[in-house]
Amino acid sequence: MTLTQRVLEYMEEYGSISSLEAFRDLGVTRLSAIIFNLRKTYDIVGEYEDCLNRWGDKVRFVRYHIEGIK
Repeated sequence: MTLTQRVLEYMEEYGSISSLEAFRDLGVTRLSAIIFNLRKTYDIVGEYEDCLNRWGDKVRFVRYHIEGIK
């Protein structure tokens, strides 16, 4: 199974994926490159989310999902 297939299955099963989840759960270090390729076939939307890091600083990241799956 390719990393692209794993990312696609992850989004189908869990509804979305972030770069941290991709790295932690799938070992994917370049999620944006995989998303770029998947967008050629699938309608993938990225939405920014904000949270606090361990030092209390506000950080922003993108969470990707396939349109219609949440």
